[in-house]
Amino acid sequence: MVLEIVSSAHAPRAIGPYSQALAAGQHVFTAGQIGLDPANMELVAGGVAEQTDRVLRNLSAVLEAAGSSLGHVIKTTVYLVDMGDFATMNDVYARHFGDHRPARSTVAVAGLPKQARVEIDAVALRRP
Repeated sequence: MVLEIVSSAHAPRAIGPYSQALAAGQHVFTAGQIGLDPANMELVAGGVAEQTDRVLRNLSAVLEAAGSSLGHVIKTTVYLVDMGDFATMNDVYARHFGDHRPARSTVAVAGLPKQARVEIDAVALRRP
């Protein structure tokens, strides 16, 4: 199976030796996204709500570049620096996914790149 590197100018460029996503057949595997604004590569202002919104917009852009969308996500993993932010993250997450409910794991972490409060990665299917 051929692995296809996926890249979107509408999401932050990789800040390390990795790709925004890889597609393998009908599956798309994204790297974790943090709340970086792709225009300036800085964390968006505000707290976990603003960062979660930016994260999901970044993920959406990467998925679109791969021929997928948030509506085709199978599984996400959410990384939070503070589990006290769970409810706020969850509200923003629910707005982005609407009625679609992918499987999800949420884990607490000691820290994230650039002092981000939240990071999310996804596994999705390409649109038929």
